[in-house]
Amino acid sequence: MTSTPARSTPLNVGLIGYGFMGAAHSHAWRTAHRFFDLPASPVLHTIAGRTESAVADAAEQYGFARHTTRWLDLIEVPEIHVIDICTPGDTHHEIALAALAAGKHVLCEKPLANSVAESEEMARAAADAATRGIRSICGFSYRRTPALGYARQLVEEGFVGEIRQVRAQYLQDWLSDADAPMTWRLDKDKAGSGALGDIGAHVIDLTQWITGTQIEQVSGTLATVVPTRPAAGTAQGLGGKGDASGERGQVTVDDVALFSARFAGGVLGAFEATRMAQGRKNAMRVEINGAKGSIAFDFERMNELEIYDATAPAGRQGFTRVLTTEPEHPYAAAWWPTGHGLGYEHTFTHEIADLVRAIGEGTDPSPSFAEALHVQRVLAAVEASDADGSRWTAVGTQHPTTEETTA
Repeated sequence: MTSTPARSTPLNVGLIGYGFMGAAHSHAWRTAHRFFDLPASPVLHTIAGRTESAVADAAEQYGFARHTTRWLDLIEVPEIHVIDICTPGDTHHEIALAALAAGKHVLCEKPLANSVAESEEMARAAADAATRGIRSICGFSYRRTPALGYARQLVEEGFVGEIRQVRAQYLQDWLSDADAPMTWRLDKDKAGSGALGDIGAHVIDLTQWITGTQIEQVSGTLATVVPTRPAAGTAQGLGGKGDASGERGQVTVDDVALFSARFAGGVLGAFEATRMAQGRKNAMRVEINGAKGSIAFDFERMNELEIYDATAPAGRQGFTRVLTTEPEHPYAAAWWPTGHGLGYEHTFTHEIADLVRAIGEGTDPSPSFAEALHVQRVLAAVEASDADGSRWTAVGTQHPTTEETTA
């Protein structure tokens, strides 16, 4: 078993995957201990990826001392303490189980896996590993946005009162072009699902986390708007420009996901996830309406939270814009002077800081694999509901097999 470094000693990181998430996580591992007082200093030890030339370039660019095309090398090296999984969902299960069995702490990107059955096995392995001091966390990084952390505080303090309604949207437009090229995110075997699992999972996690209650039932509808896409093309960001004159591949995931949800206690929620919303680049929106007020957030204005106090005199009621860059707001004190703002990359830095603290203090970080498993069950229930005429479906009653891909 790999032992955890003592306080103020290096924490060696092995990262698997060098794409979008690999870049974001690498930046966070480099940065966290430079802004937060942590019990260990992360060291970028080894990065693994499929292609020798690409992973070699990534190692140099991101700052890793070593690289390999064999992810098992990271599991087998005793000096590596943490395995960070930034690969497509179909690989999470195998890598995480191997890492936990070897006594490595694990950060696994969301969604946890491509099936409920795999997620259940991962959650059991993580729980067993925790009894041996091995920590694990699932990468729902948006929880670490200061404005959303403050929203959760307000709900806990009773600012909105009894919660009456929840609404959440995640709107992107990078697949609006029907000739955007095929990527692994459009292949169900690799991604599990489309907009539902890729971005819908985030707002499922956030609304449960902010409200402190779980989704128990769903009624869902899924649609694939563009059924085929160019097999070849030029990548740009998440999408790019495909070769419209060439061969086309079959899209096997959803483009749009809409579902209603019933939370524990009966509160209703409305959810939307799409990668076809022209003009919306990363509009992740959450609004909570309660008996005493409301809170509203849009990630395209990530440093702001709107709050509405219904107990104020009628003449002074209205949404108030709170700039969440004060030292009193979650994570903000570690960064810049008031009003100078944070960016997307900071959510990952906060995630790493929380994980390193948990490892050093011997506590279990959140979101745990068990929490991520419940998100997976919600995703599975939405797909089951869609397949059954959008019938209301209880979460966790689908009795999945390992072969079923759900998110």
